[in-house]
Amino acid sequence: MPETIDQAALDQMFLEARTHNVWLDREVSDDLLRRAYELARMAPTSANCQPMRVLFIRSKAEKEKLDPCLSQGNREKTMAAPVTAIVAHDTAFYEQLPWLFPHTDARSWFAGDAAKAETNAFRNGSLQGAYLLLACRAVGLDCGPMSGFDNDKVDAAFLAGTGWKSNFLMNIGHGDPAALRPRGPRPAFDDFCRIL
Repeated sequence: MPETIDQAALDQMFLEARTHNVWLDREVSDDLLRRAYELARMAPTSANCQPMRVLFIRSKAEKEKLDPCLSQGNREKTMAAPVTAIVAHDTAFYEQLPWLFPHTDARSWFAGDAAKAETNAFRNGSLQGAYLLLACRAVGLDCGPMSGFDNDKVDAAFLAGTGWKSNFLMNIGHGDPAALRPRGPRPAFDDFCRIL
């Protein structure tokens, strides 16, 4: 049976980690982004469906293309972030199931049922996006996930013709701890959970 990870790891991934909006002028290497993805892909999805797709936006030209898709409050911090990930899902993820889940004909569960495929792609892609955030923290990066943007504009600008749909955006880099506000409250177990 696995043991609890050590306190330093818990602090880095959860207890001391914060959502960042102000970024230090430090590079984020392609290798770090690759390492984070390679960790995130190992976490569970139903039938190993792996619907998440990610565009890591780094260049000035691509950031400028993203800018008009953002809500006003998200523009400055996103333009300043070293990397912005468009966390998306592939609505035709099931085409990969013959090799991702070869034990049975899982493709047939979704092919021809667009609503079922979309529901599963969104659900499992959201899980994977959360895994990616934690994986980024695990490799020493800070994150700032956001939903303040126009999905249709992002999809038209970056995902046209792919069958991918944007879910959320996540700024990635090395956050400036001096710019953090006090941490917001978190609900108690007994207030938000039930054991039946």
